[in-house]
Amino acid sequence: SNRGKVTVAFVEFDKRNGKRTGPILEKVREALKGIPGTEISVEQESNGPPTDKQISIDVLGDDYKVLAETSTKLKHYLDSCQIEGVEELKSDLNISNPEIVLNIDRARAMREGISTFTIGSDMRTAVFGKEISKYKTDDDDFPINLRLMRDQRDNMNTLLSQKITYRDMNMQGQIRQVPLNAISDVSYRNTLGGIHRKNQKRVINIYSNALTGYNANALVAQLKDKASNFKTPEGVTIDFSGEQAQQQEAASFLGWAMMMSIGLIVIILVMQFNSISKMLIIGSEIIFSVIGVLLGFVFARMEISIIMTGIGVVALAGIVVRNGILLVEFTEILLKEGKPLKEAIIEAGRTRMTPVILTASATILGLIPLAIGLNVDFVTLFTEGNPHIYMGGDSVSFWGPLSWTIIFGLAFATVLTLVLVPSMLLLAEQTKMKVFKNYDPNKKAVEEDLSALDLEHVH
Repeated sequence: SNRGKVTVAFVEFDKRNGKRTGPILEKVREALKGIPGTEISVEQESNGPPTDKQISIDVLGDDYKVLAETSTKLKHYLDSCQIEGVEELKSDLNISNPEIVLNIDRARAMREGISTFTIGSDMRTAVFGKEISKYKTDDDDFPINLRLMRDQRDNMNTLLSQKITYRDMNMQGQIRQVPLNAISDVSYRNTLGGIHRKNQKRVINIYSNALTGYNANALVAQLKDKASNFKTPEGVTIDFSGEQAQQQEAASFLGWAMMMSIGLIVIILVMQFNSISKMLIIGSEIIFSVIGVLLGFVFARMEISIIMTGIGVVALAGIVVRNGILLVEFTEILLKEGKPLKEAIIEAGRTRMTPVILTASATILGLIPLAIGLNVDFVTLFTEGNPHIYMGGDSVSFWGPLSWTIIFGLAFATVLTLVLVPSMLLLAEQTKMKVFKNYDPNKKAVEEDLSALDLEHVH
């Protein structure tokens, strides 16, 4: 089959007067529907590394004939379900690939003393060529290939009429020539375009794009539900891959990265405060920040990007933990000075409130332009006095989820840090005083401070 590609390149976003490409994409899809004898796919160019289709269904098995029948039936079944948002289900199965088969009369070839290897080698040389030498220059070498001229190798009669030159060992190595059509004939038929494999099993892929405005993960969930009612023959399995599988792999990797970062934070906090309770209090801010991220995306009705949101959560963990350290560390300093527990916690919260709020506000305000896609042309600002300010752009789809993740999580966690962290610290210390009768937070703070000193150098 013939294949063509048409690329439509849009001008920069600031020169489009706010026009989006999504509606234009839908108009192109509608205009190209129903053209007989064609398979047309209209999709947005994806930036970054290549990714699989948004909707991808793998039909796996060993018997390719059963596999082809099952994939065809599955495609028709899913089409009949008419799931809204699926552009058009297509299959990579190609069973109408034309093929020319050269049938060798092995008995006649044996009588003539010629092997099938010799016939195949000569045919390959005639059609594809064979390197017989190199043309060398001062800078490079150019291979010299021997093969038939184009009008000869494109003519089947000419190929069959060529003489195969060989050494007949049945006649004491005498060199002979036999026309190819004397020991073979040709048949024309269709064959498979190619056999793909996945995990050592033959696979046929059914794929599609998601229409603009529809969530690909939601469509895959609907297709999974429908496919669960489809009965497959023995030895044939259905697996959903594509973008969703890649997202699951990315989520798994980011989950491990999050666990490793939390582990490092726990080790550092235990080493710094020598207290499991304080480590748990400060570490709880990570949970607060994740809750804030999820609530922010829910109330704003925004889609979550697995990779960028995950990176934002990992980065957010370090920021919010720092705020908790400021409060707890300053509380310990006041306890060493002899202040009562409750007064020390209140004083630490009042003193550290300003730096915590200022650092959080600076981070949030600094990320808002990146989140909303605020663009300023500084070149024209200084040369023409016109900054060409506009909102949006291609970078928002990439950096937006990361920015909003940090904004939502930091805003939520900062408020809770100033309220819940002092409260939990007070409850933890009061619980220790009730459980351990001789426990005194002021005395413990002083002892920890003295134990950190090198007593040999104190005189």
